[in-house]
Amino acid sequence: MFKNSLLSVIIAFHSVVTGYAQESLTTTFRKYGIEGSATIYDYKNRKWLYSDTADAKIAMQPASTFKIINLLIALETGAIKDEHEIIPWPGKTDTTLYGYRPEIYKNISVKEAFEVSAGWAFIEIAKRIKRPVYRKYLKQSGYGNLDLSEKGEDFWNFGPMKISPENQINFLVKLYEGRTPFSKRNTEILKKVMVTEKQENYTLRSKTGWTRTEGQDIGWWVGYVTDKDRTYFFATRLKKALGKPNANFSKFRKAVTMEILKKLQGPD
Repeated sequence: MFKNSLLSVIIAFHSVVTGYAQESLTTTFRKYGIEGSATIYDYKNRKWLYSDTADAKIAMQPASTFKIINLLIALETGAIKDEHEIIPWPGKTDTTLYGYRPEIYKNISVKEAFEVSAGWAFIEIAKRIKRPVYRKYLKQSGYGNLDLSEKGEDFWNFGPMKISPENQINFLVKLYEGRTPFSKRNTEILKKVMVTEKQENYTLRSKTGWTRTEGQDIGWWVGYVTDKDRTYFFATRLKKALGKPNANFSKFRKAVTMEILKKLQGPD
């Protein structure tokens, strides 16, 4: 569905986004039986679309979407030299958060670690960067609430450092426009690593995130899609109680987003 429909979605989106009733987007979340919100920004027309305006402003842990700015900070500070640097496998890690995935527990490049969301590798990178340095770049970027008081290295998954869907998009817009404190070289590296899908007529850049904290599963999908002259940013965040089973929670992050975009096409 994703590959076959994305181009038609972004072509149709331009003509209907301003007229589509925001409240009707919530029906997609009800259909999937999931709680959360989708926030979309039409860059060309400078217009926001929300499934839940209030939720779009509520900050929660960024989970692995933090890898976007984490990679930039690591590059800018010299903690890593480029996306091809190999992060040595430390030999042990906590595999309880998402379950054991043996394919990611090995010496791994930064690029692959980003693509497969190998959290342990970015924890190893974070150990090379002091918290005041993180705080400086996060403040300069306008990213999150700047609360880095969590003692563990994995502060983007646990603790009080949080970001809202609106804030996620605002940062991505700054990144797109080159208005961050990061060099052009490092920004271009990130943009290459973020490519999720590239076709002749469009490019999708994105990052998923999922954490379990404060009694909740929190699942993100954030990014932006561009064609020849249009760019659309999105931040979808799903939530559920930890004790509530939902085997599809992970894939619903993208499914909900894509269905909402398809709805914006209007009647066939």
